[in-house]
Amino acid sequence: MIEKRDFYIDGAWVAPEAPHDCEVVDPATEEACAVISLGAEADVDKAVAAARRAFPAWAATPLETRIALLEKLDAIMQCRIGELGEAISLEMGAPIDFATGDQAGCGPWHMSGFLEGAKHIAWEEPFADGQVIVREPIGVCGLITPWNWPINQIALKVYPALLTGCTCVLKPSEIAPLSALLFAEFVDEAGFPKGVFNLVNGDGPTVGEAMSHHPDIDMMSFTGSTRAGALVTKGAADTVKRVTLELGGKSPNIIFADADLPKMVRRGVNHCMENTGQSCNAPTRMLVERLVYEEVVGLAKDAAEAVKVGNPREHGDHIGPLVSQAQFDKVQGLIETGIAEGARLVTGGIGRPDGMNRGYYARPTVFADVDNQMTIAREEVFGPVLVMIPFEGEEEAVEIANDTPYGLAAYLSTGDAEKGQRVARQLRAGMVRVNGAGFAAGHPFGGYKQSGNGREGGRWGIEDFLEVKIVSAR
Repeated sequence: MIEKRDFYIDGAWVAPEAPHDCEVVDPATEEACAVISLGAEADVDKAVAAARRAFPAWAATPLETRIALLEKLDAIMQCRIGELGEAISLEMGAPIDFATGDQAGCGPWHMSGFLEGAKHIAWEEPFADGQVIVREPIGVCGLITPWNWPINQIALKVYPALLTGCTCVLKPSEIAPLSALLFAEFVDEAGFPKGVFNLVNGDGPTVGEAMSHHPDIDMMSFTGSTRAGALVTKGAADTVKRVTLELGGKSPNIIFADADLPKMVRRGVNHCMENTGQSCNAPTRMLVERLVYEEVVGLAKDAAEAVKVGNPREHGDHIGPLVSQAQFDKVQGLIETGIAEGARLVTGGIGRPDGMNRGYYARPTVFADVDNQMTIAREEVFGPVLVMIPFEGEEEAVEIANDTPYGLAAYLSTGDAEKGQRVARQLRAGMVRVNGAGFAAGHPFGGYKQSGNGREGGRWGIEDFLEVKIVSAR
C-alpha cells in the first residue's frame, strides 16, 4: 500500500492540519492501492498564504530565469517519465503504454508549446507617445485538475502560471492523485523557490470550494464537469476572480458519403474509445450521410468489436477499465437508458466484457438510429459509447452537430477539400479536425458554450494568466 498523506506547501512536505485518510482505488482490481489525506480549509489557507508570500519575488524574477527552471522541470519529468506512466496506469486504469506515451508524454509536449508561445507574447510594447503596454502575472492562482488526463491538465495550468510569474495552489483529483504527487516531487527537485508551487489534496466540496471563495486567490482555473465548473464560478463571484474553465463535450464527427469510409470510420471509433471514452473532446456522436448510413454502421460495428479491453498493466493498444465504481455505474445507466429510449444496440451493451468479473471494465458500445434529442445524444457519457445519427445533407449535418449545449471539439470527413473548409467554419466548436488532421504543440485548447471559457496551451494559455497594464508618463 502506497502512503502519501502529506501535502506540498511552501517548499516542504507537510502533514494535513487534521487527519482525513482517503483510499485510492485501483480500477483494474477494485482494491485500494494507496492512501492519501484529504485537506480542509485550514490547509488551503496555509498553501495560499505561502503562495501570496512568494508572489512578489517570483513575479519580479526575470523571464529567462523562470524559463530555465521550467526547462529543468521538463528534463526531470522526461527522465522519470516511466514512473509517471506507472502512477497514471495505477490510479486511473490507463494501459501502461498509453499511460506512459500519451498521458505522461503530454507534459513534455505541452512544455514545448508553452516555451514557443512565450516568444510570441508582447511582454512590453509601446502604445503611443510616452505610453507603454505591460503584461504582468495576475497573482495567486487556484488550479483544479481532473482524473481523466491528470498530467495533461496539470501541465496546461501549472506551466503557464509559473512561466508568467504567478504562484499557485494545485488541487488534483482525489480519485487520481498519485501522478500529481510525483509532479510535486519533480517541482521540488527542479529547485523552484518555496511557495511558488503548492499542492493540497482534497475533494471539491471542501478544498475546491475553499479555493474558489478564498480572498487571496486572484484566479481560478478549473477542468472538470460543467456542473462543477458552474459551482467554481459561483464561488469565485464574491471576490470577482478571473475564472477559466475547460468543461464537457459531446463532440460531433460528421462522415460524408465522399469520405474514405473504412479509414475515417475506424479512426473515429478508435478515437471515441481511446482512454476508455474518458476524454472531453472524444467524437462520441457520429453523424453519417444517409446515402452510406448502413454501410458505416457496419464499419463502426467491426471497428468497435476490434477494440480490445484488458489489464492496464499489460503492454498493448487495448483500453482499460473506467476510473471508478461511480463512473462504471453512470456508464451502465446511460447504456440502459439508450436501449430504453429506442436506440438500436449495434454492439456492446451493459455489463463487463466476456471473461471479466472484476474491475470497472465496460463493453465498447455502439448505438445506431439515435435521435439527437435522446439522452445518450445529449449527455456526456464519458465511457466507450458511440451514438450514430443519420443526416440528409450538409445543412442538416451542421444543424445536428451544433444542436448541443457543448462546443469543445468537432470532426468531419470528406473527399471534398472545399466542403471540408466550408463546414468547419460553420461548426460552433473551439477545435475542428478535418479528415483526421492533428494539432501542433501550443495550439489553443478550449470550447464554446457550456464547454467553458478561456483557452489552454501555447500563447493563448499564457495570456489567460496575465493582466494588461498601460503606463503613461510625461
